Amino acid sequence: MARTDRAYRKMMRRKTMLCAEKDYRDILLRDCQEQARKKTDAYRTQLMRELYTAHPDWIPAEEAGKIVFDSRMAQFDADMAFVRKQASTRAAKAISKDPACAEREEEKLQQLQKEHEELRNQYSCRLQREISAQLTDMPGDGAEREAAVSDIERKVDAFRAEQEKAAQKQMETIRQAEDSKIQKLSDALGKLQLTPADRPGLPEGVVLRVQDLCMYFGGVHAVDGLSFDVKKGEIFGLIGPNGAGKTTVFNCITQFYKPTSGTLLFENKAGEVISLPEEKVHDVVLQGIVRTFQNVEVIREVSVLDNLLIAGHRQFTAGILSQALHLPTLKKQERIIREKALRVLEFMGLTEYRDWYAAGLPYGILKKIEIARTLMCDPQLIILDEPAAGLNDTETLELAELIRRIRDTMGCTILLVEHDMGLVMNICQTVCAISFGKLLAIGTPEEIQKDPQVQKAYLGESDEEVEK
Repeated sequence: MARTDRAYRKMMRRKTMLCAEKDYRDILLRDCQEQARKKTDAYRTQLMRELYTAHPDWIPAEEAGKIVFDSRMAQFDADMAFVRKQASTRAAKAISKDPACAEREEEKLQQLQKEHEELRNQYSCRLQREISAQLTDMPGDGAEREAAVSDIERKVDAFRAEQEKAAQKQMETIRQAEDSKIQKLSDALGKLQLTPADRPGLPEGVVLRVQDLCMYFGGVHAVDGLSFDVKKGEIFGLIGPNGAGKTTVFNCITQFYKPTSGTLLFENKAGEVISLPEEKVHDVVLQGIVRTFQNVEVIREVSVLDNLLIAGHRQFTAGILSQALHLPTLKKQERIIREKALRVLEFMGLTEYRDWYAAGLPYGILKKIEIARTLMCDPQLIILDEPAAGLNDTETLELAELIRRIRDTMGCTILLVEHDMGLVMNICQTVCAISFGKLLAIGTPEEIQKDPQVQKAYLGESDEEVEK
């Protein structure tokens, strides 16, 4: 497993480039399909505009009303977004000058958001009433109109078929060119991989093995001989009283701490089994391990979208020259990261907040932003440190569904530390209970709830047991 820093950096760079090239190929293929769709929509809009220009009395009242409503609501939303952005900018500046005013500024922004939501609902209702009162069905020859619209739809279908055929041809050309690049990168990476004989092993279906893990701080044994396996695709809960060593275990896995002793094996995104203590802390994310923290660690002075873009910075492989001159390599990678950020925002239901500064957003939204940042790194293992802390019951239920959806959709494994036993017992397949850095019990949620050692650690001994 020994390797020079130079060879190691080269291998990590090739891995990142390979993943980026695959993402870029997918973006180009989606662009072809999107371009064909936009051309078809534009062609249909043009034909319908020509039809209604020649026969204005054929415009259906419902369709005309929808056009007016959507246009005015879009303008209203844009105006309100501009006001909120200005307020967020002022709040961010005030907080940077005086951090003590952060809570007051965030309360102001939350109040502004509520006021805008109320104004939007009021404006929407008033606008619908006005449009309904003004628009009525105009007279016109229904049969003639239907025939004209049917003719347009036939033309649009023929145009769509032509565009799809052209898009497929273009996509095939892109696949051939990009697959050639991907194959070259894959071959180059294969020469840098460890030989099978050098690789440590993991049992089938296990993604993380913690074996005899010890973390000592002088005479304090924060973790003492802890062992457990985490299976691929499961939600694994790590529980214990305050001070049990749960966060220390996380810090050892992510290499914030270098363990005193023990084995930490992980199967990374490439299917290679690695020894985590040999990894540098800033390279662990490239292997597929990401985490959140007990306290929200979002950057409040920038937008939600920028928070996600910053989270993807380790996937950049462009050198100093490419960045200084803004060469095509950098532009390509910037687009890859931005497209991924927009997809993650949509997946997390955060698209409406993309241009908002994080300062002032509700605590539940900030928690979702922090989880969203982990998805920017194509994780294999997501470590969540008390994600339900500070959430109300409704938000906790939403969090449970979100964690399941991330596991099922992204194919991730989840390692969860949480004091909310209802959440742990609800979503975890396996639960590991520890106390003073040592293993108490491991099993299903039902087995853990019935385990006397766990009950003793959480509830303490009864007076009768103490007397004995």
